[in-house]
Amino acid sequence: MGYLRRQGVVAALAANALRPAPLYSAGVPAMFAGWLTSELAAHLTAATAVDTGRELVRGRPRRALVGAANLAALGYLLRQGGTSQHVFDKALAEALGEDYRSRLEERYDDLAWRTPVQQLLWPFRHHGPASFEVVKDVPYAPEHGKRGLLDVYKPTGDVTGAPVLLQVHGGAWTLGTKDQQGLPLMRHMAARGWVCVALNYRLSPRDKWPAQIVDVKRSIAWIREHIAEHGGDPDFVAVTGGSAGGHLAALAALTPGDPEYQPGFEDADTSLQAAVPFYGVYDLAGATGSKAARKMRDTFLARWVFEADPRKDLTPYEKASPLLRVRKDAPPFYVVHGGNDTLVEVAQARAFVEALRESSEQAVAYSELPVTHHAFDVFPSIRSQHSVRHVDRFLRWAHDEWRGVATRSAESWERSDPAQEEAASA
Repeated sequence: MGYLRRQGVVAALAANALRPAPLYSAGVPAMFAGWLTSELAAHLTAATAVDTGRELVRGRPRRALVGAANLAALGYLLRQGGTSQHVFDKALAEALGEDYRSRLEERYDDLAWRTPVQQLLWPFRHHGPASFEVVKDVPYAPEHGKRGLLDVYKPTGDVTGAPVLLQVHGGAWTLGTKDQQGLPLMRHMAARGWVCVALNYRLSPRDKWPAQIVDVKRSIAWIREHIAEHGGDPDFVAVTGGSAGGHLAALAALTPGDPEYQPGFEDADTSLQAAVPFYGVYDLAGATGSKAARKMRDTFLARWVFEADPRKDLTPYEKASPLLRVRKDAPPFYVVHGGNDTLVEVAQARAFVEALRESSEQAVAYSELPVTHHAFDVFPSIRSQHSVRHVDRFLRWAHDEWRGVATRSAESWERSDPAQEEAASA
């Protein structure tokens, strides 16, 4: 492939990342191309610069103009990833108070950290000290085989009473595993004293809805009963997840003790103390009137997830919609969504946040990231590392508020090694 063709491909990738194809016309291909281009913009910029430099050396300055234009577009994408920290910081300042960071810094000395260069150069491989350990394939629902297993990420050494973070993977309720998503956040939090849990759950079409939310609830019940064995505090459990996992995380946070979603363990405490859904699906019923939401409901959810005709009975879709389950006693929420999401329109996140802010008595933070695609946080990139840092701050704030120690500096858990490792620090 010659230079002009290579740069034509780069131009198409950059154009799609900046202005992706409309929802459902080419949603999935546009998402994958836009996601990788945006989060690997630094790599594409370097490759394009080398390619264009070689063309200049060969004495072809006119042809090199194509590469120069691509470098400008990629530079813009790269800048958007870097400046996303301001979007995250503004969201937390609006929800938690302008001085939220200084109040946290009074109690924690490990909020400032840097991502090692090798982590950004090789984002699909973990870099950093082994400051956490993983207990894999712990059964929480053994009758479901592999789908009833979970992993526990915890700090090295002895730990007691650590706050807990539950990670719910995405995959359109039909695919995905516990060790594919949320890894940058879980590794970061485990290295800083939290116990993190990532679960498998049953998938459609083999197991129809509500099997997925039932399994998430069951994992919460398992945490309440067993997480102390791994050093966690069963009384404080936060939840996070992306896409379908964001939907399940939000729904679980808004339906504590719902007997319909807790068959056989109706009395279990499945309440959650904080929720951080990423690019979640919040309107499964099409209640907003969105054409995209209704198309997802009628063409995908009805056939592959619910196996129920929404034209005959909309009730299960309404019950499964976090947008319609918002409640006064909802836990603190931090909702994160990309402005260029081609799989789940950002309007769903906006409507969900508006409903939460109208009803909930707790803090509701919202970051809408410009020029950002679905699944941006799956591997360490400049943008995803900013998201990890700010979710860390939100979770620590939520835990402090729950403990009622907003003005105290003492921590509520003890570790055998009091030093706060910085797993992603250089």
